[in-house]
Amino acid sequence: MAKSVRMTAEEQFAKLRQKEKEALKEREAVERAKSEKVAKLRGLRLAKEAADKVDADRVAAEKAAAAPKKRVAKPAAKVVEKSA
Repeated sequence: MAKSVRMTAEEQFAKLRQKEKEALKEREAVERAKSEKVAKLRGLRLAKEAADKVDADRVAAEKAAAAPKKRVAKPAAKVVEKSA
């Protein structure tokens, strides 16, 4: 018995739907991988920035400690003259 046109069309439609589902899964997997990559790179960048800030703060503290201290001149004692 030959398949009816309707049966053939339904089979083709089912195959098309299956291909669409597979393509959607593939696109989602690619998107997920891209999102994970971006998140990983963002984490690495933030960690590097934090480490750079710690290093910069340490260097600034070392420079401040190594800089010669400026002496503040003490005010001269006032000389009081006695009148005679």
